[in-house]
Amino acid sequence: MIRALFTAATGMQAQQLNLDVIANNLANVNTTGFKRSRVDFQDLLYQTMRPAGTRSGSTEIATGVQVGHGTRPVATQKIFAQGNFQQTENPLDLVIEGEGFFQLARPDGTIAYTRAGAFKRDSQGQLVNSDGLVLQPALTIPADAQNISIGTDGTVSVITASSPNPQQLGQIQLARFVNPAGLNAIGRNLFLTTQASGTPTTGNAGQQGFGSVGQGFLESSNVSVVEEMVNMIAAQRAFEVNSKAIKTADEMLALANNVTR
Repeated sequence: MIRALFTAATGMQAQQLNLDVIANNLANVNTTGFKRSRVDFQDLLYQTMRPAGTRSGSTEIATGVQVGHGTRPVATQKIFAQGNFQQTENPLDLVIEGEGFFQLARPDGTIAYTRAGAFKRDSQGQLVNSDGLVLQPALTIPADAQNISIGTDGTVSVITASSPNPQQLGQIQLARFVNPAGLNAIGRNLFLTTQASGTPTTGNAGQQGFGSVGQGFLESSNVSVVEEMVNMIAAQRAFEVNSKAIKTADEMLALANNVTR
């Protein structure tokens, strides 16, 4: 009976974390490029009271007796499914249709990766994100640029006041990973590499498995509000039933303690 108390408690703790993840998904339903998370659970150790396959006289025990000790969360996995596209008509808003990440240079020299393509020009004309991190490879837009065109392969061309002919400035390269779910999310729509994610492979958009780049669009969060609400209800009911198990075990203990001769 004591085992039931601790077993049900692990279920309540697991559902608390599950609700935390669901709440974060819902909070970021309007965050550009956000990827929802999912909690993976795993059952705990089992106490074997009678192993299967043991013999009782001339017969063999087909099934044994095992009692589990609850559950635990083992992973919060990012689901990198494609989000919906939102048209903005801003020439510096970019979306990746397919696999790949934009590369951003951090102040310490490391590279961060993102699916959020809301870029701007800084005071030097470089393409940067909302936090001022420079898109890699670095591209500088001339101050007199009148028209900015970004092709599906990431090629950036401009028409300036001094030259009516398109001038190619460079090409945006994307990065992809063997295991993107192993990336380390650090907030601000950024990911860092880990040993689990593997080293990044960089290349041009639309080639060798990389997605294509779309201009004037942003990728919305891939969070489904309806699905998350259903998950929240399921988590709440699982929490309730585990708390009921604790209450029932407590009542049984109270009965056992009050037994008189």
